[in-house]
Amino acid sequence: MPSLRIAYLCDMPPSDRNIYSGGNARIFDALKDHADSVTVLPQDWGAAEPLRQAILKTSTGMNMRLRWRAHYALRGIIARRVQRALQAGTYDVLFGTYALHAMAGVTAPKGMVTAFTADALQSVFRESVLGTHHEQRLIGRVTNGWVERREREALQGLDLGLWPSEWLRDAVEARYNLPADVSHVVEWGANIPPPPAPAPRSLSSSVRLLVIGRDWFAKGGPTAFDTMQILRARGMDARLTVIGCIPPERYRSDHVTVHPQLNKAVPAELATFQNALSEAHFLVMPSFESYGFAFCEASAYGLPALCLRVGGVPVREGENGHALPPGSGPEDFADIIATYHAAPERYADLSRSARKVYEQRLNWDAWARRSTALMRQAVAEKRS
Repeated sequence: MPSLRIAYLCDMPPSDRNIYSGGNARIFDALKDHADSVTVLPQDWGAAEPLRQAILKTSTGMNMRLRWRAHYALRGIIARRVQRALQAGTYDVLFGTYALHAMAGVTAPKGMVTAFTADALQSVFRESVLGTHHEQRLIGRVTNGWVERREREALQGLDLGLWPSEWLRDAVEARYNLPADVSHVVEWGANIPPPPAPAPRSLSSSVRLLVIGRDWFAKGGPTAFDTMQILRARGMDARLTVIGCIPPERYRSDHVTVHPQLNKAVPAELATFQNALSEAHFLVMPSFESYGFAFCEASAYGLPALCLRVGGVPVREGENGHALPPGSGPEDFADIIATYHAAPERYADLSRSARKVYEQRLNWDAWARRSTALMRQAVAEKRS
């Protein structure tokens, strides 16, 4: 078996467990368990570091709009810092995550495999149905074509694209003409420690719905609230728990419990989060997003998820929930819940199936085992 010494490249440190919703840290930790070594490459911009520091001091929105575009623009300068680090070490794989711009301008030394994972690319997201639900600012409209050319350059010579969804794999292959043997679907895991197998779930007279996210509207909160109201009008004791945000006043009632923000690093708050997942009957999140760790977390607890069939949301129809067609509304979600309410044994089967999906696919150990196997194979082929 060939060695697997990974040079890990992202624009933010994996030690920060809040960046990228914790995904950067989870990916790094998972690779460490399955590779011979994982070394974090520099995130500073070398001679251009003063500009990066200035951008980091701007507002969150400005930072997010400027930082990656400036990185592409200064790729010739920034890449030198990464190149020196690669030449100073001994690595088998240059592995990039989330930040394709961090790969821009970087040429891997001869014999080194290049791999990359992310749940979306800027141009793919923008041109998909997901992008239509996000307002585009002037800077985006002006730089769209330039950004896509930079993405295309960064993807040239990629040995492995490890995409967490079929949606992204297909979109990347079509948009950037990546060879089919480069792209692989390797689903990501949950942003929580692996929980023990949950107790058998039952759906009784009470129906508890759950929404998780920082943006009430982006996560489809209004639809979840209206679904609850419809179920109550049908005579069910439906209740809604919200984690991560505060819904507007019109979406609050005695039947809605709100936890504005829970820090999973604090044991008491983690326990509250875990209890909410354990007590809910459905995660109802008709959101427009490229993936969604909350769906993986729901499966970990045997909690079926209801969502829209958009982007790369990791919900397989009838396996760990249901993905409804875009345009589906509260009545449609309520109808599905009512069907399971009338057949509790079917709900119990779906719950068991959701946990099985987590154990087989939606966990970081499974991701790392599959990803490192692909990397070792690529290293062997490149050096044969």
